[in-house]
Amino acid sequence: MDRVAKLHDDEVEIDTSLVERLVAEQFPQWAGLPARVVEGSGTDNVTFRLGDELSARLPRTESTQGQVEKDLLWMPRLAPHLPVAIPEPLQLGEPGQGYPFSWGVYRWLPGRPFDATSDDAVALAPQVAEFVRSLREVDTTGAPVPSDNPFDRGTPLAPRDAMFREALDELREYFDTGLLLAAWEESLAADTWDGTPAWIHGDLMSGNVLVADGKLSAVIDFGTARAADPAGDVLAAWFLFEGESRRAYRAALEVDDDTWLRARGWALSLIAIPYYRHRNPDAISGGQEYIADVLSDFAGR
Repeated sequence: MDRVAKLHDDEVEIDTSLVERLVAEQFPQWAGLPARVVEGSGTDNVTFRLGDELSARLPRTESTQGQVEKDLLWMPRLAPHLPVAIPEPLQLGEPGQGYPFSWGVYRWLPGRPFDATSDDAVALAPQVAEFVRSLREVDTTGAPVPSDNPFDRGTPLAPRDAMFREALDELREYFDTGLLLAAWEESLAADTWDGTPAWIHGDLMSGNVLVADGKLSAVIDFGTARAADPAGDVLAAWFLFEGESRRAYRAALEVDDDTWLRARGWALSLIAIPYYRHRNPDAISGGQEYIADVLSDFAGR
C-alpha cells in the first residue's frame, strides 16, 4: 500500500488502497485495475496511474477540490485549439470510502517530464512557445479569472510585496537578500500591465510538460489556467529552461522587457519556501539553485 506523504497540515490520508476501493465502488468497469502513485504528484492533487490507460486525480485538501469539475468544462473547449494533448477527464468521482472530496478519472497521457538538461531542450523551447501562443489565442469568454488571492498566477506583483519581504527575512541564511531585493524591486517597477487578459496555463513546470520521442507530447494540470496577464506563462523561462534554451523560449515568444521583468518577479517570489521548509526540505536546496539561476538574469541586465 503506497501511502502519499503529506505536504499540508489539513491534508487527508490518501493511498493506493483507497483509490482502488473508490474505483471499484463507483466505476465497476475499471474494478481490478492496479493503482500506482505517480512520482512527483503535485502539491494540490495526487495522481495515480490506473492500469495502462487511465489515471486518477485526488485533491489533497478541501481548498484544492473542484479541479475535475473545471477540467470537465474547459478541457474539451481548449483541446481543439492546442497543438499537443491536454488532460481528458472521463468521469467525476464522488466522495466515498472515507474520502471527503470529488475526484476524477482521466485518460493516461504518455511521456516523460521535461528535462532542461537534455540535449533536445533548445529544440523543444519553440514547441512550448507554440503551445503558449495557441492557448493565448483561444476565446476567453466565460473563462476563469484570478481572484484577489496574491498567490494566483498572472496577477500583479505589488500585493505580494509585503509577503516577499517577510519571507526574505526568514531566509537570510540561504540567500543573498540584498541582491534578491534589488532584483525584486526592478520587477516591481515594471508591474504596470493593463493589457487584455489572455488564457494562461500558469504552471508550466517540468512535471506538467511531457515529452515523447524528442517532441512536446502533452501539457497537463490546468489547475491554474485562467484569463490573466500573459506574463504568467513567461514564467516557464525559469521553471523549464536554462541558458540557451531559455533564450530560445524568449525569442520564440517575442517577450518584451516589461513582460520579462514581471515574469521574473514572479519567479523570484520566495513566499512558498518558508511554508515548505519543514514539510518538504528539498524546497530549500532546490530553491537555492533555482533562485541563483533567476538572479543570473538580473546580473546579466
